[in-house]
Amino acid sequence: MTVERMFDEYGHFKRFQACLYFAAVFQAIACGIHYLASVFLVETPNFVCSVPGNITDVLYGNITGSSLESVLPVIKPAGGPLVIRTSEGEQWELSRCRSALRISPQDFTYDFYGNKTMKDCSGNFVYDHSEVHKSIVTDWDLVCEKEWLAKLCQPTFMLGVLIGALLFGDIADRIGRVKILMFTSLFQFGLGVAVAFSLNYYCFVVLRFLLAMVSSGYLVVVFVYVTEFTGSKVRTWTSMHIHAAFAVGLMVVALTGYLVRVWWIYQIILSICTSPFLLFCWKFPETPFYLMAKGSYKETQALLDTIARFNGLECRLKVEDLLEPVKSENGKALLDREEEERGAQPEKKLSILDLFGSWRMAGRTCTVWAIWFIGSLGYYVFSLGSVNLGGNQYVNLFLVGAVELPSYLVGCFAMDRIGRKKTCAPALLLSGVACMLIIVVPAEMESLAVALSMIGKFAVAIAFGLIYLYTCELYPTVIRSLAVGSGSMMCRVGSIVAPFCVYLADVWVYLPQLIVGILAFIIGVLTFLLPETLGKPLPTTLEEAESLGSDPSKKKSAPGNKDREDGMELNQHEAKA
Repeated sequence: MTVERMFDEYGHFKRFQACLYFAAVFQAIACGIHYLASVFLVETPNFVCSVPGNITDVLYGNITGSSLESVLPVIKPAGGPLVIRTSEGEQWELSRCRSALRISPQDFTYDFYGNKTMKDCSGNFVYDHSEVHKSIVTDWDLVCEKEWLAKLCQPTFMLGVLIGALLFGDIADRIGRVKILMFTSLFQFGLGVAVAFSLNYYCFVVLRFLLAMVSSGYLVVVFVYVTEFTGSKVRTWTSMHIHAAFAVGLMVVALTGYLVRVWWIYQIILSICTSPFLLFCWKFPETPFYLMAKGSYKETQALLDTIARFNGLECRLKVEDLLEPVKSENGKALLDREEEERGAQPEKKLSILDLFGSWRMAGRTCTVWAIWFIGSLGYYVFSLGSVNLGGNQYVNLFLVGAVELPSYLVGCFAMDRIGRKKTCAPALLLSGVACMLIIVVPAEMESLAVALSMIGKFAVAIAFGLIYLYTCELYPTVIRSLAVGSGSMMCRVGSIVAPFCVYLADVWVYLPQLIVGILAFIIGVLTFLLPETLGKPLPTTLEEAESLGSDPSKKKSAPGNKDREDGMELNQHEAKA
């Protein structure tokens, strides 16, 4: 099948493809928004137990005040308690989850060595509203014995992302890319707004779980969609810059979080940022690769004519030109045979097992899944582990998104010049080496440790950015969405494991970096075993995908092949004569 010929005839990235691409990528910003929105949704400000009565004096070390609100912004979680005096003359020592009533104090001082009566907070807390006006933590008191509920929000979201990636990737291969794009984008908007009106924590988690599924579904399918609508000359750039849209979503989260400090208003604003996409997504056409794979020749011809007219070109390409000559044998028109072929040949049902159809495909799938996993694991370990950056949290989050942009530019240049494999493998090796070097950096050289951490994240972002396109090019049309979806599933496994990996720093401070470094180095070496796809057409059948990377010289060396080649050469001379 030669569907790629349409790009040579009608352009690799002309007006029609550009309009589709920027519209689809615009909605991808929403995926970045919802993936990272929980950073401020579940933010926990400083807090202490509440006490009965009116507070008249507050002590915290050498700091004095007349109200809790004036002192709360400066307390530290690991510091001592707040000491307060009420209008009734009682003195209390307030910590995060307990309070202590001083028995018969003589003076109002910070240190007290007499007897105390310990009490639980019983769900009564006072929060610091100087930075966070309202979050789900302050609204539903998700602190102390309920703290684990707040920490569970992001893992459950990532679990929804995992399920959505596999589910919608498979469905998109069965019913089409456009239907999934429309469904997921519509429910992204609806569920995003619904989250803001959650009545309780459990409703919030369920809605976020469903939102994660559709967000993941859109992100997986949009990569396949833009890949099948752009030619090989620009496919690297169009694929990689979807990640740039995701990074823009992260920066939008930082900006909105800085401007809006009430969680439900913040959630609504984030959800409506990309709502204009809903006005025109229903006009999206199905991809020519999918239509040809399903035998929809009339729809393919209509699409080819539309692309030609939109790009200002003559409609000279026919659907018969996109198929191998054997398909049009006996001179019978393909458009007339479409219904007959559909009835005669039942459609083969494909599943995830087809990714392991042979030893070569099984080894390829395992390596690709490993790259997805370490890309996500390394990304989040580097992000969560860089706690020594300090400064304003909103600025830091904005920079975390901004630092990804140059990595994608570097990745694009490298992928188009030295190839996908020779870009991905060295990037993983560089990330592994950076992790190893962080371990040996002296504790007093913090700036060097931060620089190495950023190098590691930069390298992982390159590998993480190109694996979407690389996966699309390694698998045929009939299972391409499933391959990307299953890979994204492994990516989410990495994002779920990452927080637990960071917790291992309690065992040894450099253990997370050691784990990421070893895995990145091993997977980087295995990546060299994958076939190169630079400049090659997208495979459309399982046989074409399996033949990627095979050595043509081996086929020529076989005696049978030699005889066939001699015969073919003779026939060619006869035809010329």
